[in-house]
Amino acid sequence: MTDRLPHLTFVFPGQGSQSLGMLADMAAAHPQVTATFDQASKVLGFDLWNLVQSGPEAELNRTENTQPALLTAGVALWRVWESRKGPRPAWLAGHSLGEYTALVCAGALDFEAAVALVAERGRLMQEAVPVGAGAMAAVLGLDDQAVGEVCQSAAQGEVVEPVNFNAPGQVVIAGHRQAVERAMAGAKERGASRVLSLPVSVPSHCALMKPAAERLGRRLAEVEIRPPAIPVLHNVDVTSHGKPEAIRQALVAQLYNPVRWVEIIQTLANRGVALGVECGPGKVLAGLNKRIDRKFRTVSLNDAASLEAALAASRE
Repeated sequence: MTDRLPHLTFVFPGQGSQSLGMLADMAAAHPQVTATFDQASKVLGFDLWNLVQSGPEAELNRTENTQPALLTAGVALWRVWESRKGPRPAWLAGHSLGEYTALVCAGALDFEAAVALVAERGRLMQEAVPVGAGAMAAVLGLDDQAVGEVCQSAAQGEVVEPVNFNAPGQVVIAGHRQAVERAMAGAKERGASRVLSLPVSVPSHCALMKPAAERLGRRLAEVEIRPPAIPVLHNVDVTSHGKPEAIRQALVAQLYNPVRWVEIIQTLANRGVALGVECGPGKVLAGLNKRIDRKFRTVSLNDAASLEAALAASRE
């Protein structure tokens, strides 16, 4: 790999980007993909590639399976990029779970340790809140302050908070189901253009995740973390950390604090980054990044055609 390109970043998606059959096209052309999934399968004790390709979809969408599936997909695509001598980015960042993928690609976390870790993270998150007790919703067309005010008035002794600042006018809220439903109604009254309930089983990044975060912290204490070879901007503080203990603390805090994606992209742009490669299935981050900064270009890396396009764009 070449020296780091100052105008280039790789960004890694989180839950919601998974789909049945993802990376099939890439796997047909690049053996690193199935080799990476084989590695993960040995850790998990089941055939992850078969689940990703054949389902059942409900099983893929279980948090404890989705997280290792997306981590493995991102790492597999990174390895394909490396095999093609793609330029090394100056920065890495990931949305929620994607932060773990970024840390693996930065050399801070071993891949196999990360697979086990994110599967455990998914289990801890699910155990923290019974299925049906929590909810998440996307609020479109209100500014951040208005969404915060709506959540405060809707809480009524329960938890509902802004948890993903994804793009200007696109904020995700999470918490107790009834509080989220009250906030959804309140957002409509305040003039939100759309309010969408999200099909998730866990209310991520809100205070209900604190018990999971405490248990995750004990698990992280057992995992070796090294200083990253490429700086990673963390969700919780929009800062890169070189010390392993600071990385552990950022990963624990991430579980019950908002994803500050808008600030991450603005920070990258302010540091001269003009091109992002979305390394993972789907195009969720490309869409968000364009809404955050129209001059910030994001290309996908998830199939054979997009690999060639991303390589060409990075060398322009």
